[in-house]
Amino acid sequence: MPDPSPIARLRPKKAFGQNFLVNEGAIATLVGAALASGAPRLLEIGPGPGILTERLLADGRPLWAVDLDPEACELLQSRFGDRPQFHLLQGDAVRLPLPEGEPWSVIGNLPYNAATPILARLLTEGVAWERMVLMFQLEVAQKLMGVPGTKAYGPLSVLAQLCARLTRLVKLGPGSFRPAPKVDSAVVLFEPRKDAPSLPERKALLQVLHRSFAHRRKTLANNWQGVLPAEALTSVGLASAFRAEVIAPPTWLDATRSLILHHPEVFPSSCQ
Repeated sequence: MPDPSPIARLRPKKAFGQNFLVNEGAIATLVGAALASGAPRLLEIGPGPGILTERLLADGRPLWAVDLDPEACELLQSRFGDRPQFHLLQGDAVRLPLPEGEPWSVIGNLPYNAATPILARLLTEGVAWERMVLMFQLEVAQKLMGVPGTKAYGPLSVLAQLCARLTRLVKLGPGSFRPAPKVDSAVVLFEPRKDAPSLPERKALLQVLHRSFAHRRKTLANNWQGVLPAEALTSVGLASAFRAEVIAPPTWLDATRSLILHHPEVFPSSCQ
C-alpha cells in the first residue's frame, strides 16, 4: 500500500488555526513567488504537513520551517529530516527566536488565529527579509491594502504600506483548503520599501496609530484628549478635527517623526 498523502497523515487542529492548502494552482503561485526572490535563505511559517515545504526544498536553498504543532513537527522531521538544507524550529512564530544572518524569503499559509501578530513581528522586530509571500483571511488582506476613507483602513494598513509594496496575488475560496474555513483567503506579496521607517520609528508609529484609531468615530483631538492638546497635533501635521481614517500613510510617518522630536514624553522609552 502506498503511503497516505501528507495531509491525510496530519489531523488539523482548531487550536492551531490549521487549514491546509490543497489548491495546486495556489500552491504553485505561493512557491513560485517565494522562490523568485534572490534571498539566500527561505523561512516557512506554519508548514503543517509540508505541502509547500517539499517544493521549496527542491530549490536547494537552506530552509527553516517554524511550526507550533508537535504532531506536524514530527511528520516534517520524518519526511525531510535527512535533507541537509532542512532546519526545523518548533515553537510560536510570534516569539520564537529566529537565526540571525542573511535575508530571508518568507512564505507562509499563516494560521488564521495568529496571522496579524506574526506579521506585526516580521514588520517591527528587525527580521531580515527580502520578500514575503503570505496567506491571510481575505478580511485581513483587505485591511493590509486598505485606503484612506474606507472601513478596511487602519493601523495595519499604514504600517504595512509604509514598510512594503503590497500586491494581492490570488484570492481563494474555502474549497482550496482542508478543512474548509468559513471565510475566503488571499495571498499577499510584500516587497520592502527603500524608504521604510526605521525600527524605532515603526514602534512609535504603532503607538500613535493605536491611540489615533482607538475610537474610529471620534476626531483625533478627542482620541488624544489628556495626552496632547489639539494645537500640538496640528503643529505636527495632524488636523485635530479629522478622524484618523482619512489620513494617508506618509502623513502618519511625518507626524510620528515630529512627535518623537518635539513630544518625546508621549512615547515609552522602548520607542526612543
